[in-house]
Amino acid sequence: MRKLTLSFCIALIVQIAFAGEGMWLPLFLKQLNESEMQRLGMKITAEDIYSVNKGSLKDAIVSFGGFCTGEIISAQGLLLTNHHCGESIIQSHTTLENNYLEDGFWARDKSAELPNTGLYVTFIVRIEDVTRAALEGISNDLSERERQSQIDQNLNKISRNAKKESWQDVLIRPFFHGNQYFMFITETYRDVRLVGAPPSAIGKFGADTDNWVWPRHTGDFSLFRVYADKNNRPAAYSKDNVPLKPRHFLPISLDGVAENDFTMVFGFPGRTDQYLPSYAVQQIVETLNPLRVQIRDKSLSIMGEAMRADKQVKIQYTSKQARLANSWKKWIGEMQGIERTGGIARKQRLEAEFLKRVQGKPEWKKEYGNMLNEFKELYAQLAPYAKSRELTLEVTARNIEIFQLCSVLNTFVTAYQNGGMNAISGRLDRLTGYLDDFYKNYNANIDRQIFAALLQIYFQEMPGEHLGTYAIEQYTTAGKNGSAFAQAMLDKTLLINAEYMTKTANTTPEALLQAIQSDIVFRLYRDMMDAHNQQVMTVYNELNPRIELLQRRYMQALMEVFPDKTFYPDANGTMRITYGQVKGYQPKDAVRYEHVTYLSGVIEKYIPGDYEFDVPQKLRDLYQRKDFGQYADASGDVPVCFIGSNHTTGGNSGSPVIDAWGNLIGLNFDRAWEGVMSDLTYDPSICRNIMVDARYILFIIEKYAGATHLIQEMRLVRPKKIEQSKTPAPKMKQIPPKQTETPLRQSEGRIEKQ
Repeated sequence: MRKLTLSFCIALIVQIAFAGEGMWLPLFLKQLNESEMQRLGMKITAEDIYSVNKGSLKDAIVSFGGFCTGEIISAQGLLLTNHHCGESIIQSHTTLENNYLEDGFWARDKSAELPNTGLYVTFIVRIEDVTRAALEGISNDLSERERQSQIDQNLNKISRNAKKESWQDVLIRPFFHGNQYFMFITETYRDVRLVGAPPSAIGKFGADTDNWVWPRHTGDFSLFRVYADKNNRPAAYSKDNVPLKPRHFLPISLDGVAENDFTMVFGFPGRTDQYLPSYAVQQIVETLNPLRVQIRDKSLSIMGEAMRADKQVKIQYTSKQARLANSWKKWIGEMQGIERTGGIARKQRLEAEFLKRVQGKPEWKKEYGNMLNEFKELYAQLAPYAKSRELTLEVTARNIEIFQLCSVLNTFVTAYQNGGMNAISGRLDRLTGYLDDFYKNYNANIDRQIFAALLQIYFQEMPGEHLGTYAIEQYTTAGKNGSAFAQAMLDKTLLINAEYMTKTANTTPEALLQAIQSDIVFRLYRDMMDAHNQQVMTVYNELNPRIELLQRRYMQALMEVFPDKTFYPDANGTMRITYGQVKGYQPKDAVRYEHVTYLSGVIEKYIPGDYEFDVPQKLRDLYQRKDFGQYADASGDVPVCFIGSNHTTGGNSGSPVIDAWGNLIGLNFDRAWEGVMSDLTYDPSICRNIMVDARYILFIIEKYAGATHLIQEMRLVRPKKIEQSKTPAPKMKQIPPKQTETPLRQSEGRIEKQ
């Protein structure tokens, strides 16, 4: 087996095809990207971005809860992320009496900041290439199981021997489909408190209609604070904890952006698949995505109607609906983007050239010559099982809530059946806690309607051989009608009876577990999952590892056969940098989108009382008075959002957008509709990320919320003013700890390290 060395990797990816494409490890910016970034306008160095010897930009960036990105913006641990990243947390504190979703929340001081059980942020201390040690003892003679077992042993050894402090952790991830491995030394802080959030009418302005769409006018931000123990180390929540003193925090620029300005997005992108073969992409956009969209069309329509009609339902379902709608609309855009840009055809052209080169070299022909045919055969075999798997997951795990409840209950019932009450006695508090949380935000009428609509699709689309016997019997008895089936099931189940379920779980849990086993909906769920596991996943789990093995070999082959082509590692939830420029684009003939939107555009979209486009009275008043403070640009209006050519994906939500001098200029929160296929194939003509302008964030905090105490602990800068005056900007330097304790209102310099 050929081992992919670091020097080989760097040699392959030194040429950058387009400013904006790629998600780069900050560890290698000096070798791979620094000169290109500086050519695009960056004024700082790779060492200023990533350093293990001194404070650098990386020390202000965190993984927020493991699902978003956040950044530290003050010397007192103040953290900025998206409103949609904090939405479920805001919802957890929301009641009809204190409706923080509708009214917003602003802690008057640190004593009023709200703790959040389970929320954490993770800093990256350093990154190391551990490929050689991870692949020690690996050869082509090993089976896949043996190979993975050896790698697991190697990784355990690397983790045990890693140099770190007692409060630090080790994370090791594969790159290039298992051809490389990197180790991340991390610090995780678990006392993270809610500081401020605008009302949803600002933080979620445009909601579903504007989601994934440009032009955009959403103030998608929220504020938290990270707390540490008296030694500045991670600690569980305690009233004695103090605000974190970060190694670095991001100053905020008041200068804003102009077309072609350099931008850098620093964060934790979740997952991309840039190097899939055409057969995989075709299956995603022609089979799986249409099925997912069909299902969510139904459930989102039902939720949306109910949320508009009832404020309590809106509170209960805001976060749920947003999760479902986000992927639903993304899949639609992905299909359209692939079609418009000829994404599959481009993959096929690459594969044709790959095959041509392989055929011209005997050793390549022997090793790689049949690779594409193998992909074709494997994906054809996988297709019916992949479709049935996705159908089952959408119905049982993502859309019908009563089935989600069944999934949790099933773990307790199974343990009880195998070991009696002794097997679960230590976990009963988890069961009762889950039930309390579930029923708090559960509406049986909504779930009944979704149950009826989606089970109709399930039985129509699922091949008969993938259905369970009990499910078929019950559906047939109901006349194969979704509404009748829902009535027959849900009128007889105990599971929608919140009072019975929670009371019995607290008083006689064994009686509850016995009752659940014979419950009609629970039996249906188990029958569906048994059929799924036996008839679908048995084959799927046999084919998928073969595809993954082939993908790893294909990745290695691509990098060997195309030494002149750009290759960057797919996103896998680890720290990355992407960079580009502020740029408008042309989505279709005769249409040109500018790079920035304004508060005047918010007012233009205003629809009184509308779920998506209502505008708070105070914001309208500020606009009418032109009371913009220092946050308007030369046009006399407040910039709200802007777009750029940065290559982002899920997980980049909340990522800081950083200017040429290392200052915060915006907050990444979305991608433009036409280019959301960038997870599968990047096209520079239409792939754009959407960012809320830092000046709009500051304007809302100061002028709308009146939270001037938060503004005062930030550092506001004007680097362009210095550049324009041709006065040399001060060099980046460390600030003595005592200086960081004094809040600065504004300065006119480049970033200063903490």
